[in-house]
Amino acid sequence: MRILMFGWEFPPYMSGGLGTACSGLTGALTGFGHPVLFVIPHCDPAEEASHVSLISASGFPLLETDLACPALKNPDVRTVDSLLMPYTGDHRYRERLKRRNDPEGTGTSSGTLSFDLSGNYGPDLMQEVRRFGLVAGAVARRHSFDIIHVHDWMTVHAGLYARKSSGKPLILHIHSLEFDRSGNRIDPAIYDMERHGMRAADHVIAVSQYTKEMIVEHYGIDRRKISVVYNAATRHPDSITRFDQSSGRGEIKTVLFLGRITFQKGPEYFIEAAARVLKVFPEVRFIMAGSGDLMNLMIERVAELGIGQNFHFTGFLRGSDVERIFARSDLYVMPSVSEPFGIAPLEALLCDVPVIISKQSGVSEILHHALKVNFWDIDEMADNMIAVLKYPALVKEMMLRASEEIKRIRWQNSAARVIDIYRRVLAAAGPT
Repeated sequence: MRILMFGWEFPPYMSGGLGTACSGLTGALTGFGHPVLFVIPHCDPAEEASHVSLISASGFPLLETDLACPALKNPDVRTVDSLLMPYTGDHRYRERLKRRNDPEGTGTSSGTLSFDLSGNYGPDLMQEVRRFGLVAGAVARRHSFDIIHVHDWMTVHAGLYARKSSGKPLILHIHSLEFDRSGNRIDPAIYDMERHGMRAADHVIAVSQYTKEMIVEHYGIDRRKISVVYNAATRHPDSITRFDQSSGRGEIKTVLFLGRITFQKGPEYFIEAAARVLKVFPEVRFIMAGSGDLMNLMIERVAELGIGQNFHFTGFLRGSDVERIFARSDLYVMPSVSEPFGIAPLEALLCDVPVIISKQSGVSEILHHALKVNFWDIDEMADNMIAVLKYPALVKEMMLRASEEIKRIRWQNSAARVIDIYRRVLAAAGPT
C-alpha cells in the first residue's frame, strides 16, 4: 500500500510527542514495505528523512483549480498577483523574484502561487491550517496513493481536501483532544474541527482506550468506528549511554519533569510535590524541561515556595539533549491531568530511568510496572518520589520488570495494527 500522510510535526522540524509518534510509526510502516509520502507544513527540501519521502507544504506550487476545492465550509481565499507575502524576508523575496524571472521555467510557473507556512503553534495557526488544506488537495492530485492518514485536528482540513481530490479513504489518528489540552475551557472552533473530522473520516485511530472513551463521550462517535493503537518508543542507535554514578550523575539525586509546561501536563502538581520531598531530602535537584504558557507562573511559584536553589528550568529540549537529560536523571515524573498516551515515560525506561506516571494517562494502560498516582494527590506523588530516592532495591526491582515490559512495546506492533485497519477500510470502500 502507498500511504499519503499529513502531520504537523516530524523530526527534526517539530519534534514534540506528536512528531516522535509520526516518525516511529512511519519508520515501522516502511519497514513492512508500505511507502509513506509525508506532508509537513515546512521543511528543507534538501533534507530527506531516512525512511519517508517528505514534502514541504510551504512553497508548494498551487494552480487556480487547487483553490476551488469545496472541502471546507465557505473558504475565503483570494489570490493577488504579487510577490509580497507576510513574514517574508528579503532573501525569500529574492528567491521568489528569481523563480518568476526564470527563463528556463525551473521556478514557479506563471499562473501559480504558493504559501509560506511556518508550521509553528503561533497566532496564525488557524490560517496555516486552512492553507495546509489547500496544499493537501494539490498534493493529492499530483501523486498516486491508496489511502490517506492524518494526525490530529491541525490536519483535518488537509485530509478532507485530499479525499475530495482523490476519492481515497481517510484515516484520522487522534493523539490529543481539545479536552486534554484545555479541560472544560475548550476552543469551540477546534472542537468543531475535531468532531467534523471524526464524523467525516472512514475510520478513527485513538492512541489509548482512555482517548477512545473520551471520543465516544464528548464527540458522539460510534465506538465501532474507533480502533485503539498504542504508541511505542525507540532508542536511536547513536543514543547516549546512561551515565553511571562515577561519570557525571554524582551523589545528588535528580528528579525530572519533561514536557510542555501547560495545564494538561500538570506542572503545578510536580512543583507542590517537590516542595514536600525537599522537606525530607533537602539536597535533591528538580529539573523542569520544556516550555509553555504556564512557565512564568511556575517560576513564580517555585520562588514563592523558596525552593529556587533546588529547581532548574531548561526550556525546550530536542534530539540528543533529551537523552542527555534522561542520562542525568534518577527519576522521571509525569503528573499529567489528561494524557491521551505519553511517550516520554517509555523513553525514560529505555534510558533506565524509573518513572512515576499519572493514572489519567493512556500509557498507564500498557505499563504495569511503573508507579502510578492520581495527578491531584500531591502527598501520594511526593511519597512515591521519596520511596524511589530512598530505596535502591525498589528501583532495581522496578527496572528489572519494566525492562522486560518495554521490549514488547514496539512500533512494529503498532504499525501491524494500522496496516490491518488500512486493509479493512480499503476492503469496505471497494475500488476507487
